[in-house]
Amino acid sequence: MATDFIQVRHLLRLFLLTLPVFLVGCISSQPFPQGINVGQPIPQPVVRAPKAGQEWVYQVRNVFNQEVVDTVTERVVSVGAEIRISRSGVKAGPLPDEIQSPWGYLVQDPHWSTPQKFQPAIPAWPVTLQLGFDKFYKTSYQVPGYPDKNYYWGLDMTAIAWEQIQVPAGKFLALRYHNEAPYFQSDDLFRVQNIRDEDVWFSPEIGRWVIRRSSGQYITLGVSWFNPYWEDFYQWELVSWK
Repeated sequence: MATDFIQVRHLLRLFLLTLPVFLVGCISSQPFPQGINVGQPIPQPVVRAPKAGQEWVYQVRNVFNQEVVDTVTERVVSVGAEIRISRSGVKAGPLPDEIQSPWGYLVQDPHWSTPQKFQPAIPAWPVTLQLGFDKFYKTSYQVPGYPDKNYYWGLDMTAIAWEQIQVPAGKFLALRYHNEAPYFQSDDLFRVQNIRDEDVWFSPEIGRWVIRRSSGQYITLGVSWFNPYWEDFYQWELVSWK
């Protein structure tokens, strides 16, 4: 069983690594963000502390066809034992809140569909902003409003590079890190295996990411990883902040 598990893990990693190649060959996708590698800053940058009224506005694009899906505003509305970030889209309207406690640890993450309430909380970005950071986290989550069911969540977070990256809001020093969640349990009982994968450019200056490029795939009974179902494949870019 252990050998089979390792083989499955290697196959899933190979799938994730080769997926962008297939996408480039098959579709006119949103180009992968290109930053300028600047190496590890010394001293290590400090993450901006949360404060009520801080705000980030993102343009959300469909990576497959570059279509603008929505413009989402995220705003810190309360700071205390919990930091609550309200969210709304121009098209989608009110969206589920994000909750951190303490700052930098996600208690409720609304980024994926469906939103997840973690117990225990997991880091929102690498706990040390250092190249070489690589850690796997195991936790469980609930779907808000359904407290009677827990689902397994595993997340591998790896710091890749410090980059100067240009977005509509300007140029930022950002730590690019990679998240991979290949073994999580979905609240959709028809899914038998799930993968989520994303690249994030996190700016300590603004206390949040300036680019986030996320995708997910899954299979059901009778479906193979050669033809998986897709979740949304979106790229978020910072338009403004305060």
